[in-house]
Amino acid sequence: MAKTLPIYEAMLGENTVAPLVELAQSLKGAKIVHINSTKEGGGVAEILMKMVPLMQELGLDVQWETIQGDPLFFQCTKLFHNLLQGENLSVPSFAHLKSYEKTNAENAAVLKNLLADADFVFIHDPQPLALIEHFPERKGKWFWRCHIDLSSPSKTVWNYLKKQVELYDGSIFSLRDFAQKLPHPIYIIPPSIDPLSEKNIELEEKEIQNVYLNFKIDRGRPVLLQVSRFDRFKDPIGVIQSYRIAKKADPSLQLVLAGSGADDDPEGTAVLRQVEKAAANDPDIHILLLPPTSHRAINALQRGASIVLQKSIREGFGLTVSEALWKSKPVIGGNCGGIRLQIIQGETGFLVETPEEAGEKIGFLLNNPRFAEELASRGKQLVKDKFLITRHLKDYLSAMSLQNKKTTENR
Repeated sequence: MAKTLPIYEAMLGENTVAPLVELAQSLKGAKIVHINSTKEGGGVAEILMKMVPLMQELGLDVQWETIQGDPLFFQCTKLFHNLLQGENLSVPSFAHLKSYEKTNAENAAVLKNLLADADFVFIHDPQPLALIEHFPERKGKWFWRCHIDLSSPSKTVWNYLKKQVELYDGSIFSLRDFAQKLPHPIYIIPPSIDPLSEKNIELEEKEIQNVYLNFKIDRGRPVLLQVSRFDRFKDPIGVIQSYRIAKKADPSLQLVLAGSGADDDPEGTAVLRQVEKAAANDPDIHILLLPPTSHRAINALQRGASIVLQKSIREGFGLTVSEALWKSKPVIGGNCGGIRLQIIQGETGFLVETPEEAGEKIGFLLNNPRFAEELASRGKQLVKDKFLITRHLKDYLSAMSLQNKKTTENR
């Protein structure tokens, strides 16, 4: 495996790697396991795809496993996701909950030896949350890593899940606003992007041009881009409305909605159909359903865009915002969740509530390219300072070290 830590140090400064090495030394010999619900699609998988090899490069014994489930299980966990993020829906049925509990029990049996012997276990999001119930005499410290917006959760669903969360040794949230009152340590660790990943590395202009040609998008005209799973919380219909408002001022404007599916999201196909209907065969709206591995294509789309939109109405973090800012693109984001950490109003981008606001800001940026450039430059610096994977890795290592210290003090 190629060594990447020296590259980060050259890119980000000489004090980038030494603290990571020091923290990793304090954890030498520990077995670390990450568990989530999918290897492809969504921000969690993207982070782990880069985080796990970096931990291994530091000499740590790290494994990443996923749980398996049937459609009823993933329907249940999608309901959990939507209800925890404040959507007003019917709660999961008895059959849903039984499927959830049964699936976690079955996966616990498969993962028994791995998890029983681990020194640190990171359980990502609600899907594998109940695994802990099946390890009452576990050896290691378990963290629940919540990537979603828990600022206004359904009380019914949260009370159901909270009984399991309370069994953990610590919980990790992306924002302080998401943290819930729990009987164990709370860690606030925002997500990150990897500047060396296929999605974020520098690309030759020819490659960018070829991607646009392949998708029949005219780079000679302004391009508005949103990259997201086809999910209601990403508000793709609102994006189309925003585009139509801005297009009245600039008829040359094009819209690209690019995203992929995820194995643990059963709603994606239905949302995609709604988006296609809302587009109404507009030749300037390009809807791209891409394989989860289309990282270089997404990179090229972001680098070739005039403006990047992330008009979410609920958002755990919104990695696509950091991705676009890293590429020095002006960004307009929904005023919610972790997008607020990345976009400082009027400094690194614009936060909006409605399609009308978004449409107005799109027009403003198109008409003020110098200001858009300054906005994007400040945005890139913010990402460099706060939202790259080296900082994220340091936070994880620090959390484990703190738990080690607490264990030593309690002996």
